Amino acid sequence: MNTTQTEALIAMVAVLGLFVLMVAPAVIGILRDRRIDRQIRRAEAVPVTEPPDTRVASRPEHRAASRRRARAA
Repeated sequence: MNTTQTEALIAMVAVLGLFVLMVAPAVIGILRDRRIDRQIRRAEAVPVTEPPDTRVASRPEHRAASRRRARAA
């Protein structure tokens, strides 16, 4: 392999590397969109049930004792 062929090989590898760097984000975005679409389709296929009563689980009772204590003067 002479110098000209070596330079051509290095140039070809550099161009291929730049091509991969330019195309990789687009391919990653396409794959991410397909995954999200698949998750949406799967969620739509699940039968709708009554939502859980999150009000009871997330908030304490109205008259529940507070955890804060008054500071001593």
